[in-house]
Amino acid sequence: MDVDWEEYGWERLGNGVGRRRLPGWDATVGLVLGEKGVLLYDTGSTLAEGAELRAQAEALSGGRRVTHIALSHPHFDHVLGTAVFAAAEVYGAVGLDELLRREREALRVSAVRHGVEESAATEAVDVLVLPRHTVSGEWTLDLGGRQVLLANVGPGHSGHDLALLVPDADGAEIVFCGDLVEESGEPQAGRDAIGSRWPAALDRLLALGGEDAVYVPGHGAVVDAAFVRRQRDELARRFSVA
Repeated sequence: MDVDWEEYGWERLGNGVGRRRLPGWDATVGLVLGEKGVLLYDTGSTLAEGAELRAQAEALSGGRRVTHIALSHPHFDHVLGTAVFAAAEVYGAVGLDELLRREREALRVSAVRHGVEESAATEAVDVLVLPRHTVSGEWTLDLGGRQVLLANVGPGHSGHDLALLVPDADGAEIVFCGDLVEESGEPQAGRDAIGSRWPAALDRLLALGGEDAVYVPGHGAVVDAAFVRRQRDELARRFSVA
């Protein structure tokens, strides 16, 4: 199932599991290969970036199309490439569909403000894909020979944070955290962050993944449970949460 992930600029995390740190904002995209399904976790910041991810995912999966997309949260650098994956079933935390429908212009403005060319941002927002499936608790997906868990562990970094848990062959979990966890800088809290509930979201993430899991931040290098716990405590102090 595995090829040379590094040849395509990806970091292999386990058998049929890897991630790429995208240029620009260092946002993580995850890829999980099953016998029948291919899941992508986030889609990049433009349609061009999404198309590049699509080509790489097909190369890494032996020519198969992405069948499932899970969106970690509604920020531009994680969702604007979705439209290039025409046949994929798209999942998001409950309420993400309505938010993206309502906040299209705000999403475009945010992308441009952070450096996306206006034409590229407008093009992506014009064809923005809303999640067809919304996760209110946990949702298990069968990719064929591999089951993965989507978990609505937020709110925290945003009002709609969705984590992905992938069991590896040795029994340990690989946990894609989205921007609930950030390693390459201080966790970013925008106007849609809910700081009072962010520490509890990380408690849920740790309970699902466990002490031996590999935790994949939305930005930065892979971390362990101790790092997530330290960040949880820092956020609790930052937002005055017990």
